[in-house]
Amino acid sequence: MSATESNKAKIARRVVEVLEFFDEDHPNATVMDIVRRYNRPQSSTSELLSSLVSLGLLYKDHATRSFAPTPRAALLGCSVQSGVVRDGRLAGLIDRLSAQTGLGIAVFGMVGTTAQIFNWRPGKWQLRTSQTDGLAGGQHEVLTETAAGHLLLSTLPQARRDGLLRRINAEAPAERKFAFGEMVSRIQTCRDQGYASGVAGFGSIADVTAMLLPDQPEAQPLAIGLIYEPSEQINAEVLRDTLAEAIARCVSAAPDQGAAIERIAGAA
Repeated sequence: MSATESNKAKIARRVVEVLEFFDEDHPNATVMDIVRRYNRPQSSTSELLSSLVSLGLLYKDHATRSFAPTPRAALLGCSVQSGVVRDGRLAGLIDRLSAQTGLGIAVFGMVGTTAQIFNWRPGKWQLRTSQTDGLAGGQHEVLTETAAGHLLLSTLPQARRDGLLRRINAEAPAERKFAFGEMVSRIQTCRDQGYASGVAGFGSIADVTAMLLPDQPEAQPLAIGLIYEPSEQINAEVLRDTLAEAIARCVSAAPDQGAAIERIAGAA
């Protein structure tokens, strides 16, 4: 990779980091908030935030010198997403599960040979992890190293899935290689059951209980999972039922796609 390409990748990563900084606990951010969170240079961070203001992705409060995301940041790419994402039901589902369980909630997608955390909502209890900043959006884990990855793999046609598994195994270091038949069996179990429970991965000691979101585009599965450290107080079967009920409510809240849309009088 050339130095120019490397710099472009760094800039793109830092833009995403800024946008992912904002959440319920951090509705606003100063330059120093971003600097401290990601260990970035102050001068370039200040320049980046100013650029995002110019692009209409951030508001700047000149009185407090703080920044907040604009609606444009939320709406980028929204119109081409599946209904559950586009109409806000996924955000409502995350809110519901967070309020019901107090656990960490992740939305997982498949990127190449990895499962990626597309969205992360921290729970009430901090998870132990080797990641410097804990779990966060954008983090990757090899599909075979996380139960959520097994669930995502279960959506693929057998030929593609088997080819992907062989590729992962071929590229894995010796200590990470797996028995092909055993892995296929785990993935088939996820497909048969419609959910996955097991190791969360992503550098944590946590477990995850995850289910697929319905009506996603082909080869672009999404899963939502509850992440927790193993405990006698946590029952994976109860979490599975909680997930299933919340997803069912989310789906039933879908707007009536067959409803007629009345044309405004006089419109062409």
